Amino acid sequence: MSSPRDTFLRLVNGVCEGPYEDLADLYGEQTHVTHPFHPLNPPPLLSRSELHEHFTGTPPVGRTLNRKPVDVRIHETADPEVIVAEFAYQGRVAETGEEFTVPCVFVMRIRDGLIIESRDYIDHVSSARAWGQLDSLLSALRPQRSATTDGETRQ
Repeated sequence: MSSPRDTFLRLVNGVCEGPYEDLADLYGEQTHVTHPFHPLNPPPLLSRSELHEHFTGTPPVGRTLNRKPVDVRIHETADPEVIVAEFAYQGRVAETGEEFTVPCVFVMRIRDGLIIESRDYIDHVSSARAWGQLDSLLSALRPQRSATTDGETRQ
């Protein structure tokens, strides 16, 4: 059985190196994964199958990110199942040569070597920039305008 530290390291290294098909196996069958700082407030991922889809789904753009976790600091807590991990994904966009850093903090509950709960605090603006999706993110955050019957526009 993996320690919480080992499970976390397998996750962050696997996100960078693959195989992505195996990443969901690091989670319990039922889990609760949230991204509290995500500007679009997506729903939590609640099962291994949802996480499998999350990890293996097609990226939104045709960019290749060569990345690795850096500055990894893992803090153990009074609860032996809970760790707090500070790190950053650092790398380069293969197609453009652009360098990036995406700071992260994960608060994870890992039981019997499986992640059963995680709050993933990620710099989503830096991540969107690295993936070439910053304009899409900003567009999604803008209020949608709707036309009124008299031709005026309102928010």
